[in-house]
Amino acid sequence: MDILRRNTDYALRAIVSLAKHWQQEPVSTSEVAKEQAIPYQLACKIFQKLNKARLVESSMGPNGGFQLSRKPSKINLQQVIEAIQGPMSLNRCLLDTDTCPNRADCPVSKSLGGLQKYINSYFQSVTVDDLLKNKHKKRGRKND
Repeated sequence: MDILRRNTDYALRAIVSLAKHWQQEPVSTSEVAKEQAIPYQLACKIFQKLNKARLVESSMGPNGGFQLSRKPSKINLQQVIEAIQGPMSLNRCLLDTDTCPNRADCPVSKSLGGLQKYINSYFQSVTVDDLLKNKHKKRGRKND
C-alpha cells in the first residue's frame, strides 16, 4: 500500500524542479518532465492540478512555462499532496465522522487518529525549500 501515489511523487519532484528556478524565467513542462523522468502527458496533468491549487502559475508563449506561485518556503508537502491526490488518510474513518458508527469508542480509530495527526503535522512542517536544500525537519522519539 502506497500512502503517496506515484503521481504525487512526480508532483513533489516537479515542484522541487521549479524551486531550483525560483524568481527566474518560467520552466517548460517538457524540461521538467525530462529532468525528472516524468512522462510528458502525465507532467501536463500534474501541472494542471498544481495550477488549479494555485501552487504554480503558468505563462503562455515561446518562453512560457510554469513557475512557483510563491516562495518555496511558503509551500509545504501537504499542500502538494492534497493538490494531487486529495486529503491523505490512513483509514476512511479518519476522513469522515459518519463513516463508522463505532468511531467514538473505537481504540483503533483513536490510535490511527494520533498517527494521522503526526503525519499531517510533519507534512505541514516540511516545505519545498527544505526539500530543495535537502533539509528535512527531524522529528520523532528522543533517545532513551
